[in-house]
Order: sequence, then structure tokens, then C-alpha cells
Amino acid sequence: LNIIEAENPFGLIVQFGGQTPLKLSLPLYKWLNSEEGLKSGSIILGTSPLSIDIAEDREEFTKILEELNIKQPLNGLARSKAEAFLVANNIGFPLVVRPSYVLGGRAMEIVKDKNELSRYISEAFKVSPDHSILLDQYLSNAIEIDVDALCDSSGSIVIAGLMEHVEPAGIHSGDSACCLPSISLSEPTLETVKKWTKLIANRLNVVGLINLQFAVRNLNNEENEIFILEANPRASRT
Repeated sequence: LNIIEAENPFGLIVQFGGQTPLKLSLPLYKWLNSEEGLKSGSIILGTSPLSIDIAEDREEFTKILEELNIKQPLNGLARSKAEAFLVANNIGFPLVVRPSYVLGGRAMEIVKDKNELSRYISEAFKVSPDHSILLDQYLSNAIEIDVDALCDSSGSIVIAGLMEHVEPAGIHSGDSACCLPSISLSEPTLETVKKWTKLIANRLNVVGLINLQFAVRNLNNEENEIFILEANPRASRT
């Protein structure tokens, strides 16, 4: 706000600073629409913070995926130890667990049984009792895909990069390598990933950049099972 006051900019871009400006975008948007903020004349350029908030909210994003008929790994949100065990029973082990509030994959773990889950939950709630924990089905032997796309306000979307991770799915993108173009994925798989990218970007009304992560699991030699892991309406490492 001090910078806005000093510089009096026409607009603000929140898509180039990783996760931090996404977290700031909603309070900033509310301030810019307040009586004091409207005097500044500044606006947030690109994707609306309301869309950013939906993409960041696990429950809201899941509703959109169901509406678009796009598959994601089984997942759940837990706000207590009892809830976490209930979700774990529904999904089954192994699970990818992480606090819902951290940046860049910090404190993410793969837990293989109830004892490991119990230890993880005790530590996570000790660190931050007010937050929830995300629990996701761990997709064993899956290939992860990163997609970076650029969108304009009329709904046109250009896929700038469709990258195949070298390490198995579940290694955080900050610690993994990927190759461009993809070397082992079939044409139908790539077409589905492109189609889903466009559906999600349009549904979220993205203007600017979006990064999406998918996982592909080979069921047999003929068929692949494709899942979306997440969508971030911003520039990414890749």
C-alpha cells in the first residue's frame, strides 16, 4: 500500500512473484475497492483475485473440476485428527499430506500407514492449530506433467510448454527436472492434457499466466489414467 501511495501506478501485476502475491491479491483487491483504495485509481491487472482465490481454495476448485468432468486424485481436507483418519480410511494409503497454508511444498510428506499419519498430524497441528491439512491419494508409478499457458481476455489460450518430469510424480517441482518436449507420453494423453488446460483456464477466466500440474498413470499398454494435481494462475519455476 505504501508503494501504491508513493508510485500511484495505473495497475498492479500479481503473477510474477510466486505464491506470495497470490496470497496478497485478495486483501489488496478489497482495499482497492474500498473508499480509500478507489481514490488511488489503481487496479489489479490480469486474472481477477476472485478467480485466484477459487483456484487456491481446495473445496471450490474441486467443485469446478466436477463441473468440467476432470479427474483429480481422491483427496480430502481435515481440521482435526479424527477428520484426518476418516479421510485416510476413505482414500487409503499411501497418502500425500501437507498443511493447507504453506508455500512451495514445505512440510509435504508421503505417509504409508496410520502411525505415520498420527505422528504427522500431531506435529502439524502443534505448529499451526488453526489450519487444516490436505490429504491426497498418492499415485504410485505416475509421470508428472507441468503445463505453462498464456491466456488473453477474449479466451484465447497458448500452451507455451508441456513438460514431462524426469522423477516420478510426488517430487516437488522445485527439486525435480523436466524435459521439453515430452518423450514418453502418447498423443491421446497430450491431447487430453491440452484440452483440460484450456477448459480450466477458461473456467477460471485467467488473463495472463497459468501453471497446471497433471499426473499420468499407465493402466495397461493401451490406456493411461490422467489426473489434474493443481492449477496456479501465475508464472511458475518452469
